[in-house]
Amino acid sequence: MTDHEAPDLNITRLARDYASDTRNPSGIVEEVIRQRNHHASNPIWIHQVPDDGLRTRARELETKSAANLPLFGIPFAVKDNIDVAGLPTTAACEAFAHTPARSAPVVDLLLDAGAILVGKTNLDQFATGLVGTRSPWGPCRNAFDDSYVSGGSSSGSAVAVALGMASFALGTDTAGSGRVPAAFNNLVGLKPSLGRISTRGVVPACRSLDCVSVFALTAADARTVLDIAGAEDRDHPGSRTFDLTTGVIAGDFSFAAPDPSQLSFFGDDAYAQCFERACERLESIGGTRVAFDYEPFAKTAELLYGGPWVAERYHAARSLMESSPEALLPVIRTILGGARNYDAVDTFDAFYRLEEFAHRSRDLWKLADVMVLPTAPTHPTIDAVEAEPIARNSELGTYTNFVNLLDLAATAVPSAFNERTNLPFGITLIAPAGSDNALLSLAGRFHADTGLPLGATRHAQPRRNETIPPSAAPEPDWIEIAVCGAHLSGQPLNHQLTDRGGRLVREASTAPAYRMYALGGGPPARPGLMRSSFGSTIRLEIWEVPANRIGGFIAGIPAPLGIGRISLDDGSDVLGFLCEASATEDAIDITEFGDWRRYLDTIAA
Repeated sequence: MTDHEAPDLNITRLARDYASDTRNPSGIVEEVIRQRNHHASNPIWIHQVPDDGLRTRARELETKSAANLPLFGIPFAVKDNIDVAGLPTTAACEAFAHTPARSAPVVDLLLDAGAILVGKTNLDQFATGLVGTRSPWGPCRNAFDDSYVSGGSSSGSAVAVALGMASFALGTDTAGSGRVPAAFNNLVGLKPSLGRISTRGVVPACRSLDCVSVFALTAADARTVLDIAGAEDRDHPGSRTFDLTTGVIAGDFSFAAPDPSQLSFFGDDAYAQCFERACERLESIGGTRVAFDYEPFAKTAELLYGGPWVAERYHAARSLMESSPEALLPVIRTILGGARNYDAVDTFDAFYRLEEFAHRSRDLWKLADVMVLPTAPTHPTIDAVEAEPIARNSELGTYTNFVNLLDLAATAVPSAFNERTNLPFGITLIAPAGSDNALLSLAGRFHADTGLPLGATRHAQPRRNETIPPSAAPEPDWIEIAVCGAHLSGQPLNHQLTDRGGRLVREASTAPAYRMYALGGGPPARPGLMRSSFGSTIRLEIWEVPANRIGGFIAGIPAPLGIGRISLDDGSDVLGFLCEASATEDAIDITEFGDWRRYLDTIAA
C-alpha cells in the first residue's frame, strides 16, 4: 500500500458529493492529475488526455445540469485497443497505430453520460496475454507490489482504477483479461455476456469471443456503468439484448464449487486456502455449496490456446505478421504463429469437441444458481514470468479460458489478502449469458461482507444503500415516465425503474389516439405503442424516477422502442415509450385489449 493518499473516486460517493456541492469536477480532475504524476514511473498509460484537456472537460460539465448525466464528472480510462476519436489506437504495437475519426460506441455512451476520459491504458500487445508484461511500453506493475505482475491483458486499466486515477475503466476480456487483473489489484471485474456491450471500434483479439469489460471499485459501480454501456448497438452484428431478470439470485442461493481434487494452484497453498475460505464466506451469506464435475469446463479451457481459435487471434495482426513480423514482440509472434498449425479440418474437429463439452456442462445450471472459481490459481512475480513467459501466462488462464467459449457471464470480485504475499486474492462468479445483473448483485453482497478497502486505496467500501444525506442535499428532481408493457408493476423489466429509486405515481390511459402491437423478439415479450389516426385508449402506469438516474435508463432502451411525448385522456402529456412504425409491419395488433396485461392473460390461457 502506498503512503500517498489516493482520492476516493467511488461513483456512489462522487455522485453524493457532487449533489451536495462538497466536490466538483474541476477539483476531481486536479486530484486525478496529482495521482497520475505521483505514479508516472509505472507505465500505466500509453496516451494521456493532457492536463488542460481534463480541466476544459471539467469546466464544460460544470455548465451543465447533472440531473440528466448519470456519470456526471466521473473519471474513466480506456484500454488502448478501443477507439477514442482523436487519440491513437495502438494495441501496444507502434507499427499498428492509427488515429480513428470516431470513438467506439461504448466510449460515446459514457462521454454522453457525463464521464471524463483520463486516457488510454497499457496492455499486453494485441490483448494476447494475462500477465501485463508483454508491452513495448514496459510491464505495468501491480498496484500493491511492483515486483509482481498486474495481470493482463488489460493491465493499465486495472491499475489506473486501483491507484485512484479513474473511477472505472474499460478493458477487454477474451480469455480472462478483464478478470485476472481485477483479482490481482483488488477490484471488481465485470466480464459481461457476449454482445452485452458493443465491441464495434475494438481491435479484435478473437472477434467471436471478445467482450468489453469493466473494472470498478464496487459491484454497484460496475452496474452503474453497465446500465449505460450496455445499450444495444443496431449497427453491430454481434450486439445482443437480454432479459435482464435472467438468473435472479436473491436471498438463499446455491453455488457450485469443484472438488478440491479437480483444482490446481500450482503449489500455491495460500491461494488454495483463500479459495476454501471464500466458499465458507459464500455459505455464511446464504449459499449452499454443490459439488460438480469440473472436467468439461477444464477441457473447454484447453481449446482456447490449444486449438484453432489462435487463428482468429492471428487474423487481427495478419498484415503485420506477414509484412513486418519484427514489429511484434517475440512472444506474441510465437503465439500467433501457432495459427499455422491448424487447418479447416482441425477447426471443425474443435467445434465438435466444444459442442460436446458444452452439452456436458449444461446440467450444472440445473443444480446451482452460480459457479464459483478462483479467478487465478496463483500470482507470479515479473521475474518469474520473464523466465518462463508462456508457461506462467498459461497458468493464469486455468479458470478463465472456458467462459466465453461456453457463452457464460462472469464477475470477478475481491475476496481476501493471501497470507503468503499479502496481495489480493479474488474469486469469480459465473452463470449463463444474460445473468450479468444477478452476478453483480451477488458480488456486491459478497464484497460487502469481506470489508475490504477499495482497490489499493485506504478508502472503505460505501455502506450498503449509502445515499446523499438529507441534510446535505435537497430531494432530487423527479421525471415522470409512462410505461405500458414489460416495465409495468410485476413485469420482468420493472426492476429497471425500482433499481433507480423509481416509484409508481398512478394508473392512467392514453388519449384515444394510439394503437398497440405485440412485437417480435424477446424474452421478455414487449408491446409497441404508436400514435394513429384510428387509435384507441391504452392503459398505462405513470412512474417517476430521480432526474439524476434516468439517463442510464433511457440509454439502455433497445430499438425499435424510444422515448417520446404521449398524450393522456385528461388532456396532459407525459414522456413514455413509443415504437418506430417500421417495427409494427409484422407485429400483431392488440389494440382491442387496451391493456398489455389483458393481452398476456389471453395468450396464457
